[in-house]
Amino acid sequence: MAESFYDFEREKLKSNIYFDALNGMSISLFTNLRKLSQIEANSLLDENVSDDEGQNWTPLAAAARYGHENVIRILLSKFQPNIEQECTVKFDGYVIEGATALWCAACAGHLNIVKILVKVGADVNHATKTNSTPLRAACFEGRLDIVKYLAGHKADIHIANKYNNTCLMIAAYKGQVDVVSFLLESGANPNERALCGATALHFSAECGHVEIVKELLDYNAEFYSNDTGMTPIKAAAERTRSQVVEYLIDRPEISKEDSVEALELLGASFANDKENYCLINAYKYLHQSMALRFNDPNNVISKPIYPPIPAYGNWIETQNMAELEALKENSNGLHMESLTIRERILGVHNPELPHPIIYRGAVFADNARFDRCLELWLHGLKLRQLNHISVVKDLLRFAQVFSQMIHVGVQLTYQQVIEVLSAAIIELERNKDKLTAPGPKDPPETVMDEIESNLTTALYILTILTKLMKTCNEEERFNVQRMVFALNQLQLTLRNGQTLLHLACNAETPVDDFHTSDICKFPCAETTRLLIQCGANVNAMDKKRNTPLHVIVSYHKAISDFLTLHSIITDLTEHGAHTDIVNNDGESPLEASTTGVAEIILKTQIKISLKCIAANAVKIHKIPYLGQVPSGLEEFIELHGKGIERWEKNRSRLKSL
Repeated sequence: MAESFYDFEREKLKSNIYFDALNGMSISLFTNLRKLSQIEANSLLDENVSDDEGQNWTPLAAAARYGHENVIRILLSKFQPNIEQECTVKFDGYVIEGATALWCAACAGHLNIVKILVKVGADVNHATKTNSTPLRAACFEGRLDIVKYLAGHKADIHIANKYNNTCLMIAAYKGQVDVVSFLLESGANPNERALCGATALHFSAECGHVEIVKELLDYNAEFYSNDTGMTPIKAAAERTRSQVVEYLIDRPEISKEDSVEALELLGASFANDKENYCLINAYKYLHQSMALRFNDPNNVISKPIYPPIPAYGNWIETQNMAELEALKENSNGLHMESLTIRERILGVHNPELPHPIIYRGAVFADNARFDRCLELWLHGLKLRQLNHISVVKDLLRFAQVFSQMIHVGVQLTYQQVIEVLSAAIIELERNKDKLTAPGPKDPPETVMDEIESNLTTALYILTILTKLMKTCNEEERFNVQRMVFALNQLQLTLRNGQTLLHLACNAETPVDDFHTSDICKFPCAETTRLLIQCGANVNAMDKKRNTPLHVIVSYHKAISDFLTLHSIITDLTEHGAHTDIVNNDGESPLEASTTGVAEIILKTQIKISLKCIAANAVKIHKIPYLGQVPSGLEEFIELHGKGIERWEKNRSRLKSL
């Protein structure tokens, strides 16, 4: 009891000290710390404290983060906290693991605190878990004063983060001109390449920082291609950075062919960029590019001709000035011309290619041109999956537009939906692979988030498919069943263990409210039946040992939606759902029923087998069976619960109904 009281008082004092440091209450902080011995005070100051925002840090780091200089001086002059203690902090929404007090002060821009910490021996090169140093944090924020001070106290300007992204690169990306100049003067290498192959010139060009581009070139920055084939001028053109493109095309390093391509890409990007959409600029730069192609009659740069792309309406690119000028007032023509140009220049493996395709499709959807929308979105979906880019949002977007089409009475075809279902299965297969063998960029929590989202979206798509299957021919039905079987075979679940079948039976299954909720409502008898017919495990248990039968009997709309309740219970039991499986609360489906209607329906379906009674007997008498019976029988016994007395209890309950 005494120890518990001591622990409580200690935690209370620890919390008070953290609160004082966080809020700059230096006098209160000192008063609280004086209650402890020097050893106890130092020990407590070195313990991290977790807050409601997910941060886990020391009083010293918290005070450094918020610029409480008096608190810092008291802590360092009167006590001996560990100045290298690593913490988890948040800056601008980013979670930083392994940050020291010096890193926090540098990132927050508190020069005086940086000086105090350095003078007492803080390691100026102590990096976070991603290898970000205090100097890098100051470069990110553009704090030239802190950058100079740290560099003057042996901070290494060449240390890169885990992606080999240097301090110069982050300063160039953020547009910190003065910091870039200082780093270059201090010997930073402008041609260092990140793991993606990009240099500081790429980062400054794609962000439109012309002055930094000029500064880097003055220090002999070279024009490399990154891993996706993007040069700095192409990166600028793709992001509609017209000032950078106009500056670079006059540079001697840029060939005439590169200038033509950059101007063409710049115009094409203006035509389909969500943030910087401008058809006037699109036509302007396409016109400049075409003029440059023909400005030397003896050396015309002809456009290559590629097979037309169906998603772009089989558009054929303009080949001369007359053809281009005919498009000046044709907005759709300029849009399709531009999408075709982007795909030719960037190539199908460029991760930036799909964004404008999706945007153009969304514009078509807003104008109820669903046919054109789906053509573009399906093309974008294929491009993303070709390059193993996540399509979580894309799949949900399809479920939304499919639901909208059905709701407003626009024809939706089997083929359109089946293509998306196929993509969903591929994506879930990849999710499963990442879960079993995660890569460096596949944190398990993120992968599980994707699995949960993709499973739910797949359920929406299945529900939409059931609306179309009534008009499908036999071959199409077989194809659907084959794909749903493959989906079931993945055996993926939500974090709580719920399968697709659980979700189809569950009134609490979340439904996206942007059009999808107009069509997809759960529990859904048709979706449940489709899953069962295609091999879904009717006895699958979630983390609470609830089966789909446990889930459906808790449905509260037993009277108003009697047919759904009856259909699902009947389908489950007729396909082998055990009525005697107990959940973690020791309840069978009958005992878990929340309405008398569900109990009555279930009563008509209960079939007690000798095999089930035997399995219960094994359980109640704790008879060893693991390794003693076939594995299939082991699984069967595991389904059963507390024992034979349950049958007597259920029998009495049934008689009373």
